[in-house]
Amino acid sequence: KLSPHVWNMSRVRRLLEVLTIATCRNSRANAFLCSLPLRSSNFEGKSTQICTSKSIMTPIKSRETERTARNAEGVDPTLIEQAKSLYRKTFGESSHGGHIICTAAPGRVNLIGEHVDYTGGFVLPMAIGFHTICYGFGSMVEIGENSCVCRFVSTVNPDDVQTFEYPPKKNDIREGEWSNYVKGVVAQYMDHVPNGYTLNFEIAISSNVPLGSGLSSSAALEVSVARFVEEIVMKQNNALTKEAKVARALKCQKAENEWCNSPCGIMDQFVSSAGEMGAVLLIDCESTEYEAYSFGGNDEEEKPTVVICNSNVTHSIGGGEYPIRVKQCAKALEAVNTVRKVKSLRHATMKDIEESRDSMDELIYRRARHVISENERTKQAAEALKMGNYEAMGRLMNESHSSMRDDYEVSCSEIDALVDLAQVFSPQDAVYGSRLTGGGFGGCTVSLVRPKAVPAFIEHMKEEYTKWQQKRNGSSSSDDILKCTCFVTTPASGVQLLHLS
Repeated sequence: KLSPHVWNMSRVRRLLEVLTIATCRNSRANAFLCSLPLRSSNFEGKSTQICTSKSIMTPIKSRETERTARNAEGVDPTLIEQAKSLYRKTFGESSHGGHIICTAAPGRVNLIGEHVDYTGGFVLPMAIGFHTICYGFGSMVEIGENSCVCRFVSTVNPDDVQTFEYPPKKNDIREGEWSNYVKGVVAQYMDHVPNGYTLNFEIAISSNVPLGSGLSSSAALEVSVARFVEEIVMKQNNALTKEAKVARALKCQKAENEWCNSPCGIMDQFVSSAGEMGAVLLIDCESTEYEAYSFGGNDEEEKPTVVICNSNVTHSIGGGEYPIRVKQCAKALEAVNTVRKVKSLRHATMKDIEESRDSMDELIYRRARHVISENERTKQAAEALKMGNYEAMGRLMNESHSSMRDDYEVSCSEIDALVDLAQVFSPQDAVYGSRLTGGGFGGCTVSLVRPKAVPAFIEHMKEEYTKWQQKRNGSSSSDDILKCTCFVTTPASGVQLLHLS
């Protein structure tokens, strides 16, 4: 039912992949899926071939036209309806006047380049088709007028309406409260509110990004709120320029650092803000330069499908081991600087840490070895994707997981089990590579799988993870153990402003 002017094969492919896995599961359906040409359409209706004979992975020109609800790429319409319904139930008819504001920001999965963004390294993430929606009304009003209050509510706890007076104050921070993410983002836009005015809004929030899964539910919330606030205070007509995307990501990172006690790097907010449909981003986290590249390939049987497997072990990067890793990297940098002055570990080499090894203990040495080797793997992985060398990409992903498990120690037994199960899946060449994705200590794995093997791979992961859990717990029952949930994803767009009719 798509108009030829908005025809997008990546969207159709994703739908067919889901239908094939969920209902078809037969060779004819898979053969049809693999026979489809990969094409892309821009919003002028001109269809362009993504793949070329010279480069399987070709830079995509950034789209300069914001999506409307009709073209909302990958956003589940039921999420919008959930936010609408919650808004009406909680706030009734708006007293703000003006137009509805509705934003959608995606979660993300990182293919490689883990725990290097806060040391200025290279990462290779992509946005995914799971989103956080902000729906509501907002305005700037003169100080002294009534109702100068910011209110918001989430479908996670629809009876808990959060309220604060603008501007938000840091002494209002409540440890571990999700409202800190919203307040922190709003605080970053105070300079854009004119003197004599204050901010006033009501927002209903819905999301299908799994919480605590390592798929950046917090960044999706931050970026969706940021885009919502921009529409009130900035009227961003240039919201899709690289400069606007990067500025938004930096504001959201600062909000999480300062308001949520999380020393995170820039990657999560960056890809949620700047993600491109059908593309992964190679991000330089020091310069904030990035390039978007399409996942492609002339041979559809060789082109990998991205499969995410959720261990359902939840985590939080705001506490525990994550801040410790950040401090350990700082100690490693101090040691390296005794032999050679570098701005960050991103500029250090293996030779540097070997020569400065006497200035660091074994633990700090292993942390530095992961960061330096991971940066090299990420650059090599980008080159492998450009050449369509998915075997090399998969090998680098496997090496990345080993490094995170052994040198950086951010994995856990459940994640290691999922990676092991993916790597032993038969036939052996069906899985290019698998690794932990996200901050670690639980969450998800990401695997690159040949398209025809995806249904069998998902069944294998679910069944064998259950068996592993049963064996570990000494129980034959599957009722009281964690299950593995799996889904196929394709690169999605970054944050979108949805113009609802």
